[in-house]
Amino acid sequence: MTQEELAERAGVSVDVVRQLEQGRKQSARLPTLHALANGLGVELTTLLGDPPAVASGENDGPRFVAVRRAIMPVLGGPEPEVPGDGFSLERLRERIAAGWTQYHSAEFDTVMKALPDLIADARTATASADGEVRRAGFGALGKALQLAGHVAVRMGKTDLALIGLERAIEAAGQAGDPLLVPMIVNSTAWTYQRQGRLDDALGIALRHADDLVGEGRLDTADGLKVWGALTMSAATSAARSGDYERAAAMMEAAEKEAVRVATLPDGGDNRMVSVFSPSSVRIERVRLAVQYGHPQEALALAKGMRLSRDTPPSWRTWLLLDVARAHTDTGDAAGAVKTLESLRRVAPTWMQHHTLAVAIVRDLWALPNHPAGLRPLAEFLGVCE
Repeated sequence: MTQEELAERAGVSVDVVRQLEQGRKQSARLPTLHALANGLGVELTTLLGDPPAVASGENDGPRFVAVRRAIMPVLGGPEPEVPGDGFSLERLRERIAAGWTQYHSAEFDTVMKALPDLIADARTATASADGEVRRAGFGALGKALQLAGHVAVRMGKTDLALIGLERAIEAAGQAGDPLLVPMIVNSTAWTYQRQGRLDDALGIALRHADDLVGEGRLDTADGLKVWGALTMSAATSAARSGDYERAAAMMEAAEKEAVRVATLPDGGDNRMVSVFSPSSVRIERVRLAVQYGHPQEALALAKGMRLSRDTPPSWRTWLLLDVARAHTDTGDAAGAVKTLESLRRVAPTWMQHHTLAVAIVRDLWALPNHPAGLRPLAEFLGVCE
């Protein structure tokens, strides 16, 4: 794309593009960055930089090397050992479920410490002579590798994530759980999105969502959750491809179906199943609305929301960030500050390291009149130094 083509797609001046590209302008206000991200077909965080996944910043330190080795064991290495007398399948499942809880709470360093042993223990279970234990071991291995894939994405290693997720899908295929493969496929679609492969992400999400319908899997809460997560993923890909109306229609359909989750038989550990509820769908609708230039719609969708108890902390954090963005885009600085104050109470660590939170506060700090409560936030994030 030429500078002129990008400016036209984004609806900004060529001079802004030129100054940013040449380094004469280090950043721009959030509405401009939103427009540029949409013009480029990427997420806003691609321009701002993702929040650091691990406080130490050791993306390629010994701990992450151990995760790489767990995902990709050395060629020609020993086969997994048969599980010993002290092995507990239930304990392994509990540890993996706890890992997912820690992931959603942004405790990435803790998850990285645990992953190599989780994956190794799951591989051990796959070597069992007991067919039932072996199948359950493959299921555990699929979930552990899926978790490793998510952590790799957060570390900016999307190619490694896809290797882990492909191996997770292979393991899931031997587990006998019809929902496990589409669950991991949803993570794969998310990773494709992070790489800008929007058509690929949209295609696999829709295909597997349709397969679940055709197989009659939507008559249980778990099946409906997996379908819903795939549908929301497809909607995100459609929106990022410029088809916001199609995305909004998908989200509305998902929200109607999400109401049924509470009325259906629940067969699994919620920590191990895709996130899908009326709350999660509404959070995603808010996100899409604010990302694609509909801040008033985002605020209307968020108004009066009551989050379900199983809404992960990471999703609550994104909702508050998106509401703060919407307030900023509509010129309501006081509303943005109030929302960010709530975010600081709910997730101070997330906020302190999140580039979007910093960008919002920086925009507010640049205003000639600072709204009440802004200075403590600016000091907390180091914006006013």
